Amino acid sequence: MNKPLRSLSGLIDFECAARWGSFKLAAQELHKTPAAISQQMKQLELSLGFALFTRHARHLTVTEKGRELAVTVAKALVELGAKVGALQEGDEELVLRVSATHSFAMKWLIPRLHRFNERHPELDIRIESNDQLIDFAHSNCDVAIRHGPIASDDDATILICERFVVVYSPDLLSKKPAGRKSALTLSALSKFPLLNEGREEDWLRLLQENRVSSADCDFSRSYSHSGLLVQAAVAAHGVALVPYSIAFEDISKGGLILFPCRQSPPQYCYRIVCNKGTHSLRKVKLFSDWLRAEVAEMERTAIHSV
Repeated sequence: MNKPLRSLSGLIDFECAARWGSFKLAAQELHKTPAAISQQMKQLELSLGFALFTRHARHLTVTEKGRELAVTVAKALVELGAKVGALQEGDEELVLRVSATHSFAMKWLIPRLHRFNERHPELDIRIESNDQLIDFAHSNCDVAIRHGPIASDDDATILICERFVVVYSPDLLSKKPAGRKSALTLSALSKFPLLNEGREEDWLRLLQENRVSSADCDFSRSYSHSGLLVQAAVAAHGVALVPYSIAFEDISKGGLILFPCRQSPPQYCYRIVCNKGTHSLRKVKLFSDWLRAEVAEMERTAIHSV
């Protein structure tokens, strides 16, 4: 017969001891004595009805059941800490925490965010730029925007299907060859460095799509982020193959010229990912709807641009 858990006492000590695999190290972190931690664990095991640790002469190991419980307790403590922190900071429903990849945050989100702020001045928007996968179990983030390949069975989480376009700065025309002022042509691409985001294959695919030889092309300049790639193109470092969404602002303002050519089908996309605990909140819905409206406007303009 299952024993009801009548007290949460000792779970914080247990998670710490399981994480360190040591009562001594847990005691140092929690500012307690090892004896106090050990006694607390014995009482917790008695309450639970199963062993959490196997004690040895000079060390201890976490039991299989102990490991399972430690994972659950760790997640619960993160969620509890996030909730307490939000309540301490103010009205949680008025604080919107958004995580976006570096390039998307810098080149797409931030230039537009003032429009959302003007519509909803009551919301406190907090932006974190991060390219890592989001783990909502260990994060207090409400909405994340992440980049990844398009799957055959993709769903409504897709925000933007990423298509690559060729762009160059107007200043590039005065660099090579001397005195050139007319627009670039496909045959002239070999005369300039072809900038890429560490994937030369994207350029090769596009050149093949447009029946242009890559034999004399210079692919020696690559960048770790599409935002950096776009900035390099604006600075006239060469002709760049960039995601249209990331370069949109610079194209629309004349900082980059869109090179007319056939494009390869989209293979990557940006997705909206929401924390299951907050996805139904008004603030999340308002932000998600606004994101999709901004994308629709960008794509409407793009029809007349490409």
